[in-house]
Amino acid sequence: MTQGASGHSITITENPHRIRVLLGGFIIAETTAALTLREGSLPPVQYIPRQDAHMDLLEATSHRTHCPFKGDASYFTASAGGLVAENAVWSYETPREEVARIAGYLAFYPGKVDAIEEFAS
Repeated sequence: MTQGASGHSITITENPHRIRVLLGGFIIAETTAALTLREGSLPPVQYIPRQDAHMDLLEATSHRTHCPFKGDASYFTASAGGLVAENAVWSYETPREEVARIAGYLAFYPGKVDAIEEFAS
């Protein structure tokens, strides 16, 4: 767990379950190697290795955001099954040292994809 002077805490753990992300009725990512990031009181976020995502369905955008605890995020638009979800996916290419484990992983906004499913392995 990392905890800053402000009391803000972040934990990253390996998720033993299968995570599947759906858009337009298609699986756009599926992994058994997700990392679960828990940050303060926010809902947990599943970070998926790029090799377990259909990168051909993701297009990098110019959108960027900055988190004081994780660093600079870049974004992707996802397209599948006739649906286009703009900036639905984010990634920290060079995150802060405290959360270096998520470098290059992908996270999906639950409200911009059909579903983020979790199954016992």
